Amino acid sequence: MKIMDFLNKKAITANLKAADKEGAIRELVDLLSKADAITAKKEDIVKILMAREALGSTGIGQGIGIPHGKSSNVKSLVAAFGLSKKGIDFESLDGEPAYIFFLLLAPEESAGPHLKALARISRLLKDKYIRETLKKAETEKDIIKIINDEDLKAQ
Repeated sequence: MKIMDFLNKKAITANLKAADKEGAIRELVDLLSKADAITAKKEDIVKILMAREALGSTGIGQGIGIPHGKSSNVKSLVAAFGLSKKGIDFESLDGEPAYIFFLLLAPEESAGPHLKALARISRLLKDKYIRETLKKAETEKDIIKIINDEDLKAQ
């Protein structure tokens, strides 16, 4: 599975403005909405994602947040990407701010693809060099190139 198969190219920002967890989630959901990648009401999606966060933070540490959820209003697996230059308190497992965000939405009944996508993102971000390269990205094109290059290597 390639990340670019589910990451919407129009739902990528190299400059998240949010200062907190909910703000970051709202901003990423907004990107998906503007990219016409979701038809559900933005507020409904934010509620689903915040309910998931209430179960345990998706801030996995090492500067990474992977908020994710499922909705019957989502037709296919889709992701947004955001980069925060100043870092956001995402209640991460290691207590450090998060800079790199993948927001993942899946249809209600798609356990397999959802888990595969989470695993693929985790594998990508396990690599310190990739994390550092992404953090230094200046534009959305830079981000797409970095992820595309890694997708090609992972085949």
